[in-house]
Order: sequence, then structure tokens, then C-alpha cells
Amino acid sequence: MSNINTIGLHEGSASQLAEKLNELLANYQIFYMNVRGYHWNVKGPQFFELHAKFEELYTDLLTKVDEVAERILTLGHQPVHAYSDYVTMSRIAEDKNVTDGEACVRGTLQGFQTLIELQRELLSLASDADDEGTAAQAGDYIREQEKTAWMLNAYLG
Repeated sequence: MSNINTIGLHEGSASQLAEKLNELLANYQIFYMNVRGYHWNVKGPQFFELHAKFEELYTDLLTKVDEVAERILTLGHQPVHAYSDYVTMSRIAEDKNVTDGEACVRGTLQGFQTLIELQRELLSLASDADDEGTAAQAGDYIREQEKTAWMLNAYLG
């Protein structure tokens, strides 16, 4: 019996990658709901600007949720799909009932910082496993989210 999966990766490496991707998926799901909550609940003088920005961000996050889950499946593993698991696996905590615009932006910035950190860990694992598909996905996300983090930080002054 072969120790290589369908896409040519060693099963042990694919399993490690899937585990890290499931952790990333959990963080994306919790962060998605946080940003969705910011969109719904933000109040104040920057309402229109922030409401639109949060919608842009949560729409992109939802796309990434699907892409991360599909990468787990591509590796031959099952994505976690219960919110109870997401809450226990996520480094990002649920952020409930936040209405202040600045607090919403700070929560969004912190969420992106956590995702970037996790994706760097994933990138390292993927590189060690010669998994170009996962490495490319993580690298693309990091590049995009570093710019978003810079902009959110600039917004906060």
C-alpha cells in the first residue's frame, strides 16, 4: 500500500496540513461571523463607510472559507463543519455586540493579524511537504491580508 495520496503528497504530511488547515478554517469561520456582526451592528459617524467595508470583507472571508475547506478535501481529509468545533479550535474569539466603529475596526485588524500568523505557520508546513498548492494559497492570502492590515492600522491612526 502506498504512502502517497492522490495528489502525490505523503499521507503524514497531508494529515498535518489538513489539521493546520482545519484550524485555519475554524478561525476564518469565527472571524467571518465577527465581521458580519460588525457590519450589522456598527453605529456612529463612520457608519456608511464601515458598513460597506465590512460587507466587502465578510464577502471575501466567506469565499476563503470555501477555498480552505476545498483544499482540505483536496488533501484527502474532511473539513471541520460544526460551529462548536470552530469555537474550541479558533484562536480568534467571538466578538459579540460590538457597535463602536473604532472597536469594530480594531477587532477586524486583530482578526487579520491572527489569520496572517496562522497562514505563515501553514506556509512553513506546506513548504516542508513540497505542497505548492497549499503554499500558493497561503502566500496569496498573506499578501492580500498584510495590505488590508496596513490599511486598517492606517485608518485607526
